[in-house]
Amino acid sequence: MTSPGVRAFEVVLTWVDERILAGELGVGDHLPAERELARLLDVSRAAVREAIRTLQAQGVVRSSVGAGSAGGTTITAVPSQALSRLLRQHVALANFPLHDVIEVRVALERLSARLAATHASVDDLVAMRDLLDVMGDPGIDRAHFNDCDTAFHVALASAAGNVLARDFTAAIRESMRLPILDRFRTLESWDVVAPVLRRDHEAIYAAVARGDGHAAADLTEEHIRSAWHTLTAGIPT
Repeated sequence: MTSPGVRAFEVVLTWVDERILAGELGVGDHLPAERELARLLDVSRAAVREAIRTLQAQGVVRSSVGAGSAGGTTITAVPSQALSRLLRQHVALANFPLHDVIEVRVALERLSARLAATHASVDDLVAMRDLLDVMGDPGIDRAHFNDCDTAFHVALASAAGNVLARDFTAAIRESMRLPILDRFRTLESWDVVAPVLRRDHEAIYAAVARGDGHAAADLTEEHIRSAWHTLTAGIPT
């Protein structure tokens, strides 16, 4: 029987979650058949199907038709895109205080910048260089500049070689893309601010390219804090 206030499909989700955390279910393992799982948890088959659809959307399982090991519902490694999507949505919807978001950004991106200075490939550096070149176009509009700014920070995290740091950085920075763009649009001093922001990115890139992780981390923190101070000057946060 389900507990009061708990929907039947959540019973299934909790069962799967508990067994993954306990190590009883891992990538490649099959969930019990729909009928068996419904009987085991004393829920309807419709509840099982709803839970499976939720887990599929989260990238936790995949379902296929077939006999034996070829069919059924299988635990799968959560795709990076699925994790990033969930993180972006939760960060955007949770309405965390922006000061808290900035502090987490600083911690994550210091790590990313330091690791990128050691692990960045030629392709990583080219990707960041290309974004900087676009940001340096005098005719670039504020929305495109903001998109490139976001992409630069995500590229920096990708160059670090730490997948979790990359996905958290992407989730946080992309969740802030529109709030930052709103601040960009209200700036009367955009022609002054934009070159400063670009110079910050150039300095971070240069430190990463020469392999100076400590400088890259310090420059990244300085950039995040100074940019946010500029964008929020006179505006309650």
